[in-house]
Amino acid sequence: MSQLVQVIYVSSEAYVLQQSDLLSILDASIRNNPPRGITGMLLYARGSFMQVLEGEESAVAETMARIHADTRHQNIFELSRTPITTREFGSWSMGFRALTPADAATWPGYAPFFQFGFDATTLIHHPGLAAEMLRTFGDKNGE
Repeated sequence: MSQLVQVIYVSSEAYVLQQSDLLSILDASIRNNPPRGITGMLLYARGSFMQVLEGEESAVAETMARIHADTRHQNIFELSRTPITTREFGSWSMGFRALTPADAATWPGYAPFFQFGFDATTLIHHPGLAAEMLRTFGDKNGE
C-alpha cells in the first residue's frame, strides 16, 4: 500500500455550467471514487471549484490527471499536497456543496474567499484556510 495523500486544488469552470453539469460531476465522482479508494469534498462558488481529494498517492495522481483533462475545468492550481495518516473526509466518496449568498452571510469570515469565486492567488497566502473551509462546509449541517 502506498502513502496516503491529501490534495487541495482550485479551478475555474471553462464555460458556464448548468445544475445538470454539476450533478454530472458529482455523480461521476460518487461512481468512480470508491473503487479507487478516493474520498473528498467539492465546493462550488461563482464559477469556481475548490476540492480536496484523499487516497493513495497513485490513485490521487490519476484522479488529478483526469481533472486536468476534463474540459469543464481550467486554471487548475494545486494549493497543497500533504502526506496523511488519517483521512479527514473519509465518510464521503465525494461530498458536495454549492456556496450561496446565504453562506456568505452566515460565514462572513470566509465570505471574501468564496463570494466572488475561489481565487488561488488569494488562498495561497492563507495557509490552511482552504482545508478549514472544506472541513467547515463539509459538515452536513454547514453549522
